[in-house]
Amino acid sequence: MINKLIENIKKTNAPIVVGLDPMLSYVPQQVQQKAFAEYGETLEGAAEAIWQFNKAIVDATYDLIPAVKPQVAMYEQFGVPGMVAYEKTVAYCQEKGLVVIGDIKRGDIGSTSEAYAIGHLGQVQVGSKKYAGFHEDFATVNPYLGSDGVKPFLKVCKEEKKGIFILVKTSNPSSGEFQDQLIDGRPLYELVGEKVAEWGSEVMGDSYSYVGAVVGATYPEMGKVLRKVMPKSFILVPGYGAQGGQGKDLVHFFNEDGLGAIVNSSRGIIAAYKQEKYAQFGAENYADASRQAVLDMVADIDGALKAR
Repeated sequence: MINKLIENIKKTNAPIVVGLDPMLSYVPQQVQQKAFAEYGETLEGAAEAIWQFNKAIVDATYDLIPAVKPQVAMYEQFGVPGMVAYEKTVAYCQEKGLVVIGDIKRGDIGSTSEAYAIGHLGQVQVGSKKYAGFHEDFATVNPYLGSDGVKPFLKVCKEEKKGIFILVKTSNPSSGEFQDQLIDGRPLYELVGEKVAEWGSEVMGDSYSYVGAVVGATYPEMGKVLRKVMPKSFILVPGYGAQGGQGKDLVHFFNEDGLGAIVNSSRGIIAAYKQEKYAQFGAENYADASRQAVLDMVADIDGALKAR
């Protein structure tokens, strides 16, 4: 799947991923009202609203982007109907040729980790048959329980030729409380990065590993160090736009081949119509605002990479 991600990035010339993280507050009133008219102000109504919201944004942007990243918590909050909307979103994006990164941030051990890996990336055995549950192409994984939590995902990645992105240095302000702590004079995130490179060497695509890393755009200097620590790992870079990251901050996340990183923007794209910059589109044309936000993001990152 890493090969397909790279192929999509080359085809679109857009090393970006759209975070499909819908809050109901992002969904325009006309979309909500239509869903509520059919299902009532229920969990089913909310799930229908976010599904229709996602679908319109994907329809407006799929030709411009290589991948999407739905954050599972935004769907889980609506219970079982929300998870149905999640699966519908994953399937629809894959029908459109997009790579889907399931932002699930799972991290456990033993049979529990194996079940997470099977449920999201693999196939579960039911009698004489096998079924793919949520069938994302990649998943995000929390490594802080150690190799026991990661190896079941590596096993499924080998079997299914899918991938994972391991949390290394996250974009949130308090990430340093643990991730920056020094161990024998070196920050913990750097040691995790070395493990990512080690795990990744076991599951290689043509030029990059199935095992990538999550490194926040809000920490560009750390990104520069980690790029050298993990030369064969793709870096998923959250924190662009709404969290303050800009194209000029990101050039060191990329390798000299122009690959090696994919930059995420979530509400900066899906809720673009709420920004003053895109206000002229209005809520009725929210998907067109998202398309323009994608074009602007691609131009920003492309300009920064050309200027480095």
